[in-house]
Amino acid sequence: MYCPVQFKEERLPVLHELMARHPLATLVTLTPQGLEATHLPLLHDAGAGPFGTLRGHMARANPQWRQMSEGVRALAIFHGPQHYISPSWYPSRLEHGRVVPTWNYVVVHAQGPVRVIPDKDWLRRNVTELTAAQEAGFANPWRVEDAPEAFIDGQANAIVGIEMTIETLEGKWKASQNRPEADRVGVIAGLRALGTPESERMAEVVRVANGLSPRA
Repeated sequence: MYCPVQFKEERLPVLHELMARHPLATLVTLTPQGLEATHLPLLHDAGAGPFGTLRGHMARANPQWRQMSEGVRALAIFHGPQHYISPSWYPSRLEHGRVVPTWNYVVVHAQGPVRVIPDKDWLRRNVTELTAAQEAGFANPWRVEDAPEAFIDGQANAIVGIEMTIETLEGKWKASQNRPEADRVGVIAGLRALGTPESERMAEVVRVANGLSPRA
């Protein structure tokens, strides 16, 4: 991933937090038929290996897993907040006019060997853990055990497990760090003025990434 030094994020707790908050990853592999990608939620086990291990599942009908040789290297992309940035928000526009639009975004790239796991007990644990993680904030969380056992067993027959040992982990926080401070403050104000959930999230990313006060 192309990542200028001012956008590089290497702190593992920060990278791990984004992966937990945004677990829907794009899993990319090179197969004999070319590049294949599947969008699937992945659980990150931070304690399994230097950078952790990713675990999930995909549909048995999905041809991607059949085309993956054992230990093939894969890329999992986790997408965080993102937003268009207007040059009209830069005070420097009035000074010299040499400004252009851009896009701010947060991503984490995880790479490593991936293996397919057909074991039903493994799949049951993975589905249970994934469900518990996503239901944790609900007043009345749904549990896998709430569904009929025969139904869950049938569903497990329709999926296969995917496990990736992370060997490299890269983070890119493109949050206006390459702009003068006045422009960064202008970006935050412009995003907040839009008043959408997406713009509010990116405004906070820009503020934190540039070490600005909450009043910025």
